Amino acid sequence: MRLICMMLSLVASATPLAAQWTLQQSGTSSEFRGLHAVSERVVWAAGKDGVVSHTSDGGSSWRADSIPGASGLFLVAVRALDDRRAWTLGTAFSAPSAARIYFTEDGGRSWRLQYENTTPGVFFDGMAFWDSRRGIAFSDPLDGTFLVITTEDGGAHWDRVPAERLPAAAPGEAAFAASGTAITVHGDREVWIGTGGGPRARVFHSNDRGATWEVFETPASGGTAKGVFGIAFEDRKHGVAVGGDYQQPTASSENLLLTDDGGKRWRIGSSPGLLGVQYGVVHMRGGSYLAAGPGGSAWSPDEGRTWTRLDGPGFNTVSCAGRMCWAGGIEGRIGRLMR
Repeated sequence: MRLICMMLSLVASATPLAAQWTLQQSGTSSEFRGLHAVSERVVWAAGKDGVVSHTSDGGSSWRADSIPGASGLFLVAVRALDDRRAWTLGTAFSAPSAARIYFTEDGGRSWRLQYENTTPGVFFDGMAFWDSRRGIAFSDPLDGTFLVITTEDGGAHWDRVPAERLPAAAPGEAAFAASGTAITVHGDREVWIGTGGGPRARVFHSNDRGATWEVFETPASGGTAKGVFGIAFEDRKHGVAVGGDYQQPTASSENLLLTDDGGKRWRIGSSPGLLGVQYGVVHMRGGSYLAAGPGGSAWSPDEGRTWTRLDGPGFNTVSCAGRMCWAGGIEGRIGRLMR
């Protein structure tokens, strides 16, 4: 969602709290919205002006690079296999419309363009991979349906899912490229996408790697700046969605949704530890989750029912691996948290 994403950077400048997160030097001042912790030592972050930074030593040192030709793109998602191989998805926040997927095999020293789309109105919001070969990415609606592309060969070829296989988008409906977590996958077939902007926040679901889709309405109201910003599942049934209204960053109303039937039915959750609009969420392990937004972060040990606020600054996005969780945000902010 182009206009909303331009405003999110302003919201994310909220005054941080005293740090509990261990903040690190990412090597750049670019804002991060894409983040992927491959392991406790290997983490990739991606963001504004085509900048990618990664560590292979648990954050003791970071290497930041700019993808040639991508300075006009905001990299809103990154997914990696190890410290050498990674994909990143970039989209243009201003005209002319453009979206690209790049792949590196040498730790970010060089990048190969795998996909490009310059259709007027195209705006990609997220990307995910089930394994080293099978992946999926999606854009805001074009001609009444979301644009979804998939790959079966590690990104060498990306194919569009026929529009007739997707439910029609609601008036004004789109997604939020705030954290790279508006899309999530589980197992080797399941994928969910959270949306907003329309009359209600909704969740799209496919159980065949994006070949066919169904959509479920949530009880959370929609609006131009409101909806689901991030979504995560611990298994095929139990999931958490976070969001809210970025124009009211301190308001906690409808910033949490819970499901225990794979996303068919959602209920609004509430916890005093989860304050304000939330941009990103990740499943940690068992029934625990970590969420973050411009006002701070929080974790839940009980499938999202209750949340404990964490001291520290605001972030856009979160990712966990092993005992370590990571967060990325404005001004090249990277935080590490041991759980």
